[in-house]
Amino acid sequence: MPDELGVIVALVVMMVFIGVARPRFLNPLNLLTLLGHTTFLGMLAVGMVFLLAIREIDLSVGWMFNLSAVVTALLMVAGVNPWLAAFIGILFGALLGLFNGALAVILRLPAIIVTLGTYSMFQGLSLVVDNSRAVVPQDQTSSFFTFASAKIGKIMPVTGAVFLVLAIAMHYVLHRTRFGYRVQAVGSNPEAAALAGISNATVRLQTLVHMGAICGLSGALYVGFRGAIDPNEGSDFVLAVVAAVIIGGTPLSGGSGTVIGAVIGMLIIQVISSGLIFFGIDATWSTFVTGAVIVIAVSLDQLVKYQRNRRAERLKAGR
Repeated sequence: MPDELGVIVALVVMMVFIGVARPRFLNPLNLLTLLGHTTFLGMLAVGMVFLLAIREIDLSVGWMFNLSAVVTALLMVAGVNPWLAAFIGILFGALLGLFNGALAVILRLPAIIVTLGTYSMFQGLSLVVDNSRAVVPQDQTSSFFTFASAKIGKIMPVTGAVFLVLAIAMHYVLHRTRFGYRVQAVGSNPEAAALAGISNATVRLQTLVHMGAICGLSGALYVGFRGAIDPNEGSDFVLAVVAAVIIGGTPLSGGSGTVIGAVIGMLIIQVISSGLIFFGIDATWSTFVTGAVIVIAVSLDQLVKYQRNRRAERLKAGR
């Protein structure tokens, strides 16, 4: 928790500042809306933490989300049980992640290069499959839609609760399981990890499949929550997802990651977007602000590393 304290303080300060200037911002309904907007993007950010921890970035997450949701919705339209359709959607997302991983491993290319290509491939496939139109399941009486759109105590969206459970589970996986240890080992020092018997290729493949499965989960839940999937939904997700992870404290240099920080980072991005609206600033500026926040976060990270290295050198010279 100490590592995430800085972003938590930043989030609280931002909310208080906006709340004082625009009291309606702190309205419970608005805060719940913020949580709703955070849910689906936040899930993707949780998965991206693992990728940045091994020094990788997946640019195709938005279209894996979209394509998984489209497949889920089309299966429902075809009469498949919504719960089964959602499960297939998750598996389909994992399959897309496997495709990314296989290309990255076989071609020995960074995931960012591979997914730069699959971004367009998945986008084109999605637009072909859904005919560039929204896919709307007609029969939404299933318990799946009831579950995905329900609220706990008439306040907390069930999807928000699923997101929080996922975040807690992934925090545990990253810091308490063999897979998590291997992810951090490969990201910290690939050569040393290989000497220790850890296959870098296997870990990269597993992490990209993991990312795809989370995209599938987010996409399937989105269909249940919204009752439809638009053809371009998710097209601009990647910037916010990467920004949330970086803002949250996961270094681009790999070797470590913070799921809690990514969740807080995504909340910060949503607070910024909502705050712009409350201050009467055109919402189109949100992308600019998000990019600026990434630059600031990376710059601060580099500054901290520089000061840390300088301090270490001084201590070493003083011995």
